Formats: sequence, structure tokens, C-alpha cells
Amino acid sequence: MTSHNKVDMRSLRIVVVNTLLSPEADLEDDLALEQDERARALRIGLLEAGYNIVAVFPADMHLPERVMQLQPDMIIIDAESDARDVLEHVVMATREAPRPIVLFTEDHAPSSMEAAMAAGVSAYIVAGLQAERVKPVLDVALARFNADQKLRNELSDTKLKLAERKTIERAKGLLMERHKISEDEAYSKLRRMAMDKNVKLSELAQRLIDIADLLG
Repeated sequence: MTSHNKVDMRSLRIVVVNTLLSPEADLEDDLALEQDERARALRIGLLEAGYNIVAVFPADMHLPERVMQLQPDMIIIDAESDARDVLEHVVMATREAPRPIVLFTEDHAPSSMEAAMAAGVSAYIVAGLQAERVKPVLDVALARFNADQKLRNELSDTKLKLAERKTIERAKGLLMERHKISEDEAYSKLRRMAMDKNVKLSELAQRLIDIADLLG
């Protein structure tokens, strides 16, 4: 994973979560054969595109732990229909380190798509899992994920700056009250103290506030 959670196309490590086939699946059954064909098409598409499939997991209670251990760059879920349970496991496993999640499914319901996108799915692909479609889908998912992460980082930076500004304003108020000085004088005093101690202005302001809180 590269910095700021931005995924790099060149060394993509993928975990596939297959909700379709169970070990007991009867491959003589038409549905099981169709599901097996879907899984094969996905694997072929990933390998032909040069991606590194680090593991294929079933959708069970151990999934979050396995994902956390492997730390893949992307998670692909292959689900025939309702994938809410497996999505909950995947989102839980990626909460601390967000990564693109691509869901291939046969579920056409708009409510299912909305729920999946709200949960953090980068691409929701309904029907027609052909090998040649895999790479374009993943390209779009990566682009969307990286754009979302950029927005999240910018929003986080904006919130941090606003919080720092509030801290500095409060520290200025304390100095103004304590030393009976103007706002400009309080700000200059803060800056001098920060430079003398070689710390950020907001950090010094927080220290002053903490001391004031301790002293009551």
C-alpha cells in the first residue's frame, strides 16, 4: 500500500472472497457448474491482467482476521446474490486501512447496490462476469477509490486546520486575559514562544490550554 492509502496499479495484491462454492458443492449440478465458471472467469481475468492473487477465501467468520494478516491492496467479492453478511466482514477488516472493494454479483436490486456502495464498495458489477471485463472494472474501481481517498484526506486536513485555529484562538484569549494585552500582542507572544521552543504554534497553544486547565 502506498502513502495516503493510494493504491498503485503496478504491484496490486488481491484477495478474492468467494461466497459461491462450498466444499460440498456438487459440480454435476447446473447452478454449481455456473458458479464454478464464474470463479474461473474471475481468476483468468485477474491473472491475464497481471494481478497477484495472494489468496482465495470463503466468506466465513475468519475472513476479517485473514484479511488483516495479508493486508492486500484490493478485495474482490464474488457473490451470487445477497452479500450483506460478507460485506460486513470485509468492511470490518478494512476499517483501519481502507482499500478498494469490488463486488461481482447477480443481485440487481437497487437497494442492495446502494447498501454496498454506502458500506465502501468501489465497484458494484451485476451479471456477466467475463474474463476480459475484469481489468477495466478494476481500473475504474482503483480510480474511484483513489479519488475518494484524496477527498477524505483533504477533508481531514481541513478539519485539522480548523481545530488548530480554534486552539490558537483559545490560547490567545488566555494570554489576553492573563497579561491584559491585545489580540495582536497575544498572537505575537504565542509565535515567539513557539519559535523559542521550536514547536508548532498549535502545539504550544494546546500546551498553554492544558496548563490553564490543570491550574483551574
